[in-house]
Amino acid sequence: MNPMHIPATANSPEVEFRFDAHELRLRGESFPENAAAFYGPILANLREFLALPDQDRLLNVEIALTYFNSSSTKMLFTLLDLLDKSAATGRRITLHWVHDAEDDTIREFGEELMADFHNLEIKLRALDA
Repeated sequence: MNPMHIPATANSPEVEFRFDAHELRLRGESFPENAAAFYGPILANLREFLALPDQDRLLNVEIALTYFNSSSTKMLFTLLDLLDKSAATGRRITLHWVHDAEDDTIREFGEELMADFHNLEIKLRALDA
């Protein structure tokens, strides 16, 4: 699979999916006009990647969003559900939820993810401003 890179825009995050390195990163803000259209190719690539037989190698996912709207939240839950289901089958997946140290809302969302997705190893990481 070829690497996937989507540059950040004013309303969508940078996406970097390095299949060979088993790394998926989303950084920035997420409030695209059509979240389903934006996240659709990411989800399709993730499904294809998770179907590969390389179950024993760790997949690192880093999500560092400073803002996301409700439609992006729905798509993030879809993405995380795919990861959680794959982790339930034995694939090793770590989610690094990165938030500003001063942003309680994003931190609390990460804490909620820990309660909702039991098969993922979720690590919260605060960044100092």
